[in-house]
Amino acid sequence: MSAIDITRVSKRYGGVQILREITLTVAAGEFVVLVGPSGCGKSTLLRIIAGLEEVSAGEIRIGGRVVNELPPKARDIAMVFQSYALYPHMSVADNMAYSLRLRRTSKSAIETTINAAAAKLGLGPLLERKPKALSGGQRQRVAMGRAIVRRPKAFLFDEPLSNLDARLREHMRAEIKKLHRELGATSIYVTHDQIEAMTLADRIVAMNGGQVQQVGSPLELYDQPANLFVAGFIGSPAMNMFPAIFSRRAGLPTLVYDGITIALNSDPPLSEGAALTIGIRPEDIALGEGAIQGVVDLVEPTGLGTIVHLTLAGRALKAFSLARPPLTIGASIAIGLPAHKLHLFDSNGARVGR
Repeated sequence: MSAIDITRVSKRYGGVQILREITLTVAAGEFVVLVGPSGCGKSTLLRIIAGLEEVSAGEIRIGGRVVNELPPKARDIAMVFQSYALYPHMSVADNMAYSLRLRRTSKSAIETTINAAAAKLGLGPLLERKPKALSGGQRQRVAMGRAIVRRPKAFLFDEPLSNLDARLREHMRAEIKKLHRELGATSIYVTHDQIEAMTLADRIVAMNGGQVQQVGSPLELYDQPANLFVAGFIGSPAMNMFPAIFSRRAGLPTLVYDGITIALNSDPPLSEGAALTIGIRPEDIALGEGAIQGVVDLVEPTGLGTIVHLTLAGRALKAFSLARPPLTIGASIAIGLPAHKLHLFDSNGARVGR
C-alpha cells in the first residue's frame, strides 16, 4: 500500500471555488475519513485523487509519484461508489473478475483471487447470482470485492453506505473496519455521517466550504474541536452552544450569560468583556445538580439513556443521561454546567484554551 500526498490542491468550476488549497498526507495503511455537510468539497477531493476530476492548482502524489496528469486506470487505485456500479448482466464472480480479465490474468489466478476475496466478504454462496438477486448489503460487498481483487495502492470510498437502511449500515461499518484491519489498506472514505466517521477512522478530516477545518483522531475532534463548525458537526446529539461574556469579577475568571454566572477553574487568555460562545456536550450536563434552573420541554427515551430537551434562560439545550429520570413536562429542574467540561470559542469561532 502507498501513501497519498495532497499539496495545496484547489478546484474551480468557472468562477466558483470548490476546494481551497487542501494539504493532507494519508500514511500508507491509514484509514482517513473526509466528513462534512453536502457541498463542502469532500467528494470532489476524492474524485480528484481518483483522476475523475482535474485539479485547478496543486499536486497529488500516490506512492511518491505525481499523478496529476495520469488517467484513472494508471493511478492504481480502486473506488467503491455509492451506487455499487455493478454490471447487471454479469454474475457476482464475473463482476469481481472483470478487471483481472482486462489485465489478462490467468484463469487459475482469477479463480484463486476471487475465492479468497469472496471468503473474506461472505460471498462464497452468491458467486453465481446476478446483482438483481442480491440485497443492498450484498451488492455493496460485491463492489468491495471487485476493488479488493485488484490489490490497488489505495481504496477510495464515496459514501458507500448511504443507500442502506440504518441496521445494515451499522453491520457494513463493522465489515469495512474488519476488512481494513485484515488488508492493511490505505483508504480514504467520504461521508456526511459523523457516526460513520467516528467509528471507522484512524483520522478524520473535517471539511466545510472547500477547506479543511481540523484533522485528528475521532476523539481529538470530539474532545477538542478546533472551532464552532467542528464542535457543532461532530457529536450526536449535537453540542449545546450559547453566548457569554468573559469577566474577572473579584479577580476570578467568570462567564456571564443572561444573569447566569459560571466560575472557571482556569484563566483563559481573554480580555475583560470579551464575547464568547460556550459549548457543552449533552452528556456533560448534570441533571438535578447545581444552582441553575431549567425547564423540561421534552423527554426522549432511547433505551440506552434519555435525551432531555430543556429551556435555560430562554435558550434551548439538550441533556443526555444514562439514567431514566422521572421528569414532568414544564417542570423546573436543577442543572449543573461543570466548568471543566465547557468548550470556549472566541468571536471568530476559534477554540480558546485547551
